[in-house]
Amino acid sequence: MTFEYSKRVPQTDNDVVGEILEAAANPAVISFAGGLPAPELFPVSEMQKAADSVFENEGQTALQYSNAIGETVLRKQIVKLMADREVSTSVEHVGVTTGSEQSIDLLAKMFINPGDTVIVEEPTYLCTLDVFRSYGANIVGVEMDENGMRMDKFEEALKAHPEAKLVYTIPTFQNPTGRTMSLDRRKEFVELANKYDLLVMEDDPYGAIRYEGETLPPLKKFDTQDRVVYMSTFSKILAPGMRLGWIVCNVDVLSNFVVMKQSADLHSDNLSQHIIAKFLEQNDIYEHIKKISDLYHHRFELMLKAIKEEFPADAKHSHPEGGMFIWVELPGDVDTMELFKTCVEHNVAFVPGDSFYPNTPKKGTFRLNFSNVDDETIEVGMKRLGTALKEALEATE
Repeated sequence: MTFEYSKRVPQTDNDVVGEILEAAANPAVISFAGGLPAPELFPVSEMQKAADSVFENEGQTALQYSNAIGETVLRKQIVKLMADREVSTSVEHVGVTTGSEQSIDLLAKMFINPGDTVIVEEPTYLCTLDVFRSYGANIVGVEMDENGMRMDKFEEALKAHPEAKLVYTIPTFQNPTGRTMSLDRRKEFVELANKYDLLVMEDDPYGAIRYEGETLPPLKKFDTQDRVVYMSTFSKILAPGMRLGWIVCNVDVLSNFVVMKQSADLHSDNLSQHIIAKFLEQNDIYEHIKKISDLYHHRFELMLKAIKEEFPADAKHSHPEGGMFIWVELPGDVDTMELFKTCVEHNVAFVPGDSFYPNTPKKGTFRLNFSNVDDETIEVGMKRLGTALKEALEATE
């Protein structure tokens, strides 16, 4: 039989990301490729206690169908979390989602018609690029520096593309670079979105995991026209296996989002919603987040030290103040995919930068993850990586 797939299915057999993950899954390979949180920090016993309480007191309700917008008991907890993030909201503006991935997909489905222009940071989260492409978007990238998206380049893109419909950004501890948009730029960003009438998709999966510098409020705090859709997740501050995230947005947007969500999955996992709500009731989430931040800070410092000792002297890297990633840029004309193959031969892996660019990738770039590797693995893996990088650079001379 001939299968006639829709245009949303990638028209290629070349699954670059799949190939990378497959290579990184080899037990002989030390992988800095994933974006996984540290499993030893999952609050297993506390979650078990919360689950026991749910089954004992709310079992029939938690195991029943729920509503698409999410359980009120969890949405009220999210309102408290948002207040701590300097965003005043109410349950009417909060929806529970099946992770941030669903938030991105359903919002794209709601707002993007084939040919619509969307603006993103360059580089940006690769799965968002895949989603936008699947709905036929024309994706325009905006250059970044160490303080996040450059506002001069952002306005240039807006002037060049007055038809642009929305902008997607990860302003805090960005994936893949780890960079954070400065306070002044956050304010200017929202002002430009107002001026050019753009919907803003603010993705904030990592913002709570800060271990250096001063905490900055989300873009949503500066949203005077209700145009920012704020997205976050419990995956990085509790456990990704629960598959729960949330959005905070305009009531009209949320009502349409709920209709789209009903068609996708009826509702997010009801049992997980009750368990997380109970966990938040019984525990100090910020005490738990501090444990995460402290461990990630230690692993970040260890990887940073190894970069300075093992990498070529003219290699550049980001210096995140939180989150899970370091971005590396090598000098010269290095083919990143060939570099990846060389590194795998040395039994070490990363995510090549090519996948994070909407259009023409910058050569010699890649992302390193430090959250899911222990001290010894970082030390051994970074030595391997340093050797492979030097070998690859020598081959281009």
